[in-house]
Amino acid sequence: MHAEIHRKGTAYLEFWNEYHLCTLTTLRPDGRPHVVPVGVTLDADVGIARIITRKSSRKVVNVLAALPGPARVAVCQVDGGRWATLEGTAEVRTDAAAVDDAVTRYGQRYGRTPAPDPERVVIEITIERAMGHAVMPDPKVANAAA
Repeated sequence: MHAEIHRKGTAYLEFWNEYHLCTLTTLRPDGRPHVVPVGVTLDADVGIARIITRKSSRKVVNVLAALPGPARVAVCQVDGGRWATLEGTAEVRTDAAAVDDAVTRYGQRYGRTPAPDPERVVIEITIERAMGHAVMPDPKVANAAA
């Protein structure tokens, strides 16, 4: 839902363009959460977040295990008092065009392009909910409350 992301404001969108590692939470087949660090790129205009990974990774296995239903996932990043979480449904994309696009986006956000990997796939998250607070609190207000 791209409108929800844009309603969070410019600071929220800018936060998703800064260099931050994120976490991805997927669900194992037995329902236990699997949380791992990842690089995430956000295409706010279409409401899609992307993660590049290897097709043999646990996160891919978890997304595929949800079939035929949707794989519910969340990505999150934190920096001091700023945080942002995106929730949605994930699918694994293997086509070369999707992988190349995701690698390019990763390079733009993280300042490096990963080496080619024939095992690379993309987890694409269709965003349903955006949460967070991307504006640093005013230190004067925070100190006054203490």
